[in-house]
Amino acid sequence: MPQIPPDSHTIEPVIRVHGLENRFGDQVVHEGLDLDVMPGEIIGIVGGSGSGKSVLMRSIIGLQRPSSGTVEVFGQAVHGLDGDEMADLTRQWGVLFQGGALFSGLTVAENVQVPLKEYYRLPEALMDEISGFKISMVGLPIEAGPKYPSELSGGMKKRAALARALALDPRLLFLDEPTAGLDPIAAAAFDILIRTLADAMQLTVFLITHDLDTLHAICDRVAVIADKRIIANAPIAELVALDHPWIQEYFSGPRGRAAAAGLDRGGTDATHPFEKAG
Repeated sequence: MPQIPPDSHTIEPVIRVHGLENRFGDQVVHEGLDLDVMPGEIIGIVGGSGSGKSVLMRSIIGLQRPSSGTVEVFGQAVHGLDGDEMADLTRQWGVLFQGGALFSGLTVAENVQVPLKEYYRLPEALMDEISGFKISMVGLPIEAGPKYPSELSGGMKKRAALARALALDPRLLFLDEPTAGLDPIAAAAFDILIRTLADAMQLTVFLITHDLDTLHAICDRVAVIADKRIIANAPIAELVALDHPWIQEYFSGPRGRAAAAGLDRGGTDATHPFEKAG
């Protein structure tokens, strides 16, 4: 895994969130939330139900306007851009939404081509070639291209959604619960795929998950949302030393200990990412 250098404060973050506040009526979801995401890292975002993990992601990608605070991506203030500037920024990231969010009336290949059609005017033959390459890149057989989402297994749907997220060769990848609903073998294979693609494409990955196996297997750091803010942001080995009750319950409870033990036994090496797309 890539290591964040000791002098990382001299490197500009890919994502910088400062003083974020999100309110929905009287409900305060975030208050004074700060977060930096450094180039080339996979950062896991965790927190209890209702802590605002997805709201944070939506604030970063411009789908949710915060009540106050600033969000910068690649040095640009997301919520201060006009339409053309925002389009230039959004084509630099890809998003895998929770559940995949594939268009049911489009084939896999057509789903992958949606971002291409949104930002570029390309010949059909070239779009077919690009979508086929992306489909193969995520470990799906080329025969998956003409299939509809309803014809795919859960793991194949996640991979198809990932292919769409990678359609524009982004520098930054957002993943919202990418392994939710997958069996342990498919989830482990998907973790390896994310790590492999992140290394090969030099991606920065913002990963929301509750999957402890994923956190242990591929995340360089984990940011914990509690009390409406980020209360810790560090490798898991450092998090488990903190005495916050939620952190202790989450990482040092039975499931957390089992995930750590599985990693010690090399539990993520069972499947090469391009060998199983179930």
